[in-house]
Amino acid sequence: MENTAKQNEALAGEQKFRRIFEDSMDGLILWNDEYQIVDINYSGERIFGLSKDRLFGKSLLNLFNSVEEKKQEIWNHIEQAMQIGKQCSSIVIEMFDGTVKHFDYSTKRQIIDGLNLTVIIDVTEKAKMQEQLRKSDRLSIVGELAAGIAHEIRNPMTALKGFIQLLKPSIKAEHSMYYDVITSELARIDSIINEFLILAKPQEIRFQEKDVCQIMRETVDLLSAQAVLYNVQFHTDYEANLPFVYCEPNQLKKVFINLIKNAIEVMPSGGQITITINKTEEQNVQICIQDEGMGIPKDKILKLGEPFYTTKEKGTGLGLMVSYRIIEEHNGTIQVESEEGKGTLFKVTLPLNHFLKS
Repeated sequence: MENTAKQNEALAGEQKFRRIFEDSMDGLILWNDEYQIVDINYSGERIFGLSKDRLFGKSLLNLFNSVEEKKQEIWNHIEQAMQIGKQCSSIVIEMFDGTVKHFDYSTKRQIIDGLNLTVIIDVTEKAKMQEQLRKSDRLSIVGELAAGIAHEIRNPMTALKGFIQLLKPSIKAEHSMYYDVITSELARIDSIINEFLILAKPQEIRFQEKDVCQIMRETVDLLSAQAVLYNVQFHTDYEANLPFVYCEPNQLKKVFINLIKNAIEVMPSGGQITITINKTEEQNVQICIQDEGMGIPKDKILKLGEPFYTTKEKGTGLGLMVSYRIIEEHNGTIQVESEEGKGTLFKVTLPLNHFLKS
């Protein structure tokens, strides 16, 4: 009877352990001192996209066959764990489907006799949130600096523009080109100052219920002449009967102008810009602007929207930065997908509700 009771107790303990192991939200991998996988839970299977049957007995490093450059990093983690008993690390991996994932992982040696445990936590959403906070903080800092800079530049700019206008009647015909260059460059400086001021203190805006498709139609009409000059065609697909979006229409138009102008300018030899607007399952409106330019390298995508970062030779980066700021004020997001040689896709997502930042 006593042996039976002990057996039942051991069985209950094993079942409890198995349930905790399988139901854990984190990926759990048990492996032996030969680095062979002995067991993996459901979360681990989901993280790696592989079933238990395919993983039993395989080398731990075979999980990362698709990331050769990360193998040494993972091996260093394992060696440290074997030497000092435990180790914690972080890693960024491009998965089989092309998505980029952020993981925190920790290893404990000899969790059970002859077995070691590695815990893998998917922190991708946390990393995205931290990146958004970092960009938001940077926008705030640049905004404060922009107010002072714009004020200091605007005063002498006003004097320069006034005096150049007074000089216009006395400029000889052979010097008219110089006058045109000066006035156009002054206008460019003035445009940059205006973008600075938007960063520093967004204009007083009144949110209204508006048709985002109509705002986009007006934007496309506005830029059609520039598109013709670049031999660029628009292809549009707007979902019918979309709910109105609570927004500031002029601000949204500014964002669309910035994104479409960028798309036109990255195709100097011509091409097509595809614009789609539809409702998502999450009750948002998504505006997609796809070009056929040269694309943006993955390491540069994360820098888009940062102060003075631009992929254009004569750009300032302020246009995209202002766009991020405006969409943030609308409680929306801007996402960028790009493939070198195939083009870039900007996704602007706006909420279909009235709850906006004060």
